[in-house]
Amino acid sequence: MGILTISSKSSDLNTIEYKDKNGKVTKSKDYAYVPYNIGIGGGDYVELDIDTETGQILNWKPVSDAQIIKAIKEA
Repeated sequence: MGILTISSKSSDLNTIEYKDKNGKVTKSKDYAYVPYNIGIGGGDYVELDIDTETGQILNWKPVSDAQIIKAIKEA
């Protein structure tokens, strides 16, 4: 198994969109920070470790719709 590590500085020019299981879409404002508390970094940084064999993000804990929506609104 290989691990691909991605660490990216985004300078708060992110757009974020989340569609829940019912099709409801939550979008960030035009230029947002990377959301904190959902396991992908936060602020200006995106940080991911990916298992190259499975394509899965490592150490990503499940997050609820409410957590994601809150994080997007605070970004």
